[in-house]
Amino acid sequence: MIAMKKTTLIGVPALALAALLAGCATTPAPDMPTRTVDGVLIGPNGKTLYTFARDAQNSGKSMCNAQCATNWPPLMAPANPKPMGGYTIVMRDDGSKQWAYNGWPLYYWSKDAKPGDRTGEGMLNGAWKVARP
Repeated sequence: MIAMKKTTLIGVPALALAALLAGCATTPAPDMPTRTVDGVLIGPNGKTLYTFARDAQNSGKSMCNAQCATNWPPLMAPANPKPMGGYTIVMRDDGSKQWAYNGWPLYYWSKDAKPGDRTGEGMLNGAWKVARP
């Protein structure tokens, strides 16, 4: 009976840990601009982030400006951002700063109404892709 109780007591925390690890969201470090949910990068507002094939990886520049940026708002960086891990900074045409991941600028899709929406995937003949870690 004692062994059974030990197994049960040990088993409960192990199950709780397994459930926690199996969760679909990761919590970013305090300064990280994104987190991952279901294998997709999401911004601080909980919405899906995208990359644009017309951007050149590691160029430090966004090709999505003006009307494009109205439809595909950039994931803006603060005035004095600190690049970390795979996150770098892109200078936009208007002088503002945008986050990039693995060299790809990150954007939201204006038609994603709520967290979890991924309606921008494949837009513009596949030029827009869901951002993945």
